[in-house]
Amino acid sequence: MAFIYFLLGSLVIAIWAALPPPATQISFALSVALLAIAFHTLSSHIIVSEGQLFVGSAHIEIKYISSVVVLDKNEMSLERTSRIDPAAHLALKFWEGKGVKIVLNDSRDLTPYWLVTTKKGSELAAALRQGN
Repeated sequence: MAFIYFLLGSLVIAIWAALPPPATQISFALSVALLAIAFHTLSSHIIVSEGQLFVGSAHIEIKYISSVVVLDKNEMSLERTSRIDPAAHLALKFWEGKGVKIVLNDSRDLTPYWLVTTKKGSELAAALRQGN
């Protein structure tokens, strides 16, 4: 996000240096709008509510979760590269190093686990254990 802020700020400064004030004001307003859209689009929405886990547009009932493993940066790096299962559900953000591995136990679903990046892995794991 900081890189996006830098790029848009540089663009506004370049427009300010080359064009009259109305163009600068318009470019600033557009850059603020783009930042708001980018922030909303790039943020993860993880919700534990009413016996269900929602990660973005995906959801699963908590009763189908057999275990939750909190992963630090090194463990997450291994899980998302050399240990990855192609059948797993991935909710990854490349800039976030930490996360959780949510192991599933549903005979009707071929997905073995969900791999989710989050800064609050311990809190998510506690919420899922409490919901079971």
